[in-house]
Amino acid sequence: MEWEIFLAPYRQAVDELKVKLRGYRDLYEVTAENSPIEFVTGRVKPIPSIMEKARRKGMPLTQLNTQMQDLAGIRVMCQFVDDIHRVVQLIRNRTDLVVVEERDYINEKKKSGYRSYHVVVQYPVQTVSGEKKILVEIQVRTLAMNFWATIEHSLNYKYKGKIPADVKKRLLNAAEAAFRLDEEMSQIRDEVRVAQIRFLQKNADEEE
Repeated sequence: MEWEIFLAPYRQAVDELKVKLRGYRDLYEVTAENSPIEFVTGRVKPIPSIMEKARRKGMPLTQLNTQMQDLAGIRVMCQFVDDIHRVVQLIRNRTDLVVVEERDYINEKKKSGYRSYHVVVQYPVQTVSGEKKILVEIQVRTLAMNFWATIEHSLNYKYKGKIPADVKKRLLNAAEAAFRLDEEMSQIRDEVRVAQIRFLQKNADEEE
């Protein structure tokens, strides 16, 4: 397997999609609307991780392009849970990619407590040998969800996938606390918006 040649289109797909998704922020600034996107990151899965996952899942290396959906990965971070659904709709509306699969780990969280919304898309890249359609997994999550997921991933690496039961329980409790924080911040935002509307309406009535 010539990894550099094989992974080059995936790097291209990640680079292009990062630019395109970050572009939404500029568009929202022009319209004076609040952007649902806080920031965007992306990566191509490291070769050792590819090999380990292929071994664990029993995937032939010759079929990675069709069986491993997260060789190319994009993460979109949002401030609020409602923003996640706005971003997912933006992705669905794009004409330069095709949505292959969606997995809602927000309403149906994983046993570990992990929450995020995953959208697998097929994205065409133009290479020197012609067009290649690349599978890219786009993960959309809040900042709190991302913080939790980063810590959980680090612990999984440290314990080689065998996190002690007491640590797992504390992680699950932390995941629930993070989600409650997301919900509370969303409620505060909504209450502030209502208060602003009432304030503006009151001033308008006084001026009449």
